[in-house]
Amino acid sequence: MFMRKPSYRSFDYTPRYYKPEEDEENRRRWRLNVKFKGQRKRTRRRPVFIYLAILALVIYMYLALAGVI
Repeated sequence: MFMRKPSYRSFDYTPRYYKPEEDEENRRRWRLNVKFKGQRKRTRRRPVFIYLAILALVIYMYLALAGVI
């Protein structure tokens, strides 16, 4: 109340080894990598094998219970 309130200091930092050209190039590479990795993940075929295994198991159980096997 009677004392002066301290003010905040401003922060001004300039990086010593900053190259804007390389920064933009790295951003482009990162964006391309994200896009290509995302496309690869969409084309997985693992669920097809799981469905085929389940179907084979169901057919085997049906034939075993019917007395054919």
